[in-house]
Amino acid sequence: MSVAVDGPDFVALQVRDVEAAAAFCERHLGLRRSPASPPHAVVFDTAPIPFAVRELFPDTDLADAARPGLGVVLWFRTPDAQQLHDRLVAAGITILTPMAESPFGPMFSFEGPEGYRLTAHGG
Repeated sequence: MSVAVDGPDFVALQVRDVEAAAAFCERHLGLRRSPASPPHAVVFDTAPIPFAVRELFPDTDLADAARPGLGVVLWFRTPDAQQLHDRLVAAGITILTPMAESPFGPMFSFEGPEGYRLTAHGG
């Protein structure tokens, strides 16, 4: 019998400034910190998959990256994509992909902490 993976069960973005990235997630996305985080990261109380921002791994240098996470698509579910979109626009957050319909409901992409492309969807 072979062993299989169930699927992702933790997602973290590597960032240069953990506190600034965590503040972005709290202020603009409404995420709440988990009661426990390791010293090098901030873990948020998200479901069904925990999400965190963490210090860079020692062998990671984002200085030459055109956009961190290039090639990775990270989607966040929200009860109201349009309201989140409007709130981010009002806060001056760069919208990278305009609001559009998708198989998962209305969606759009925006520039998250340190230039990561993040997508929000939901209705």
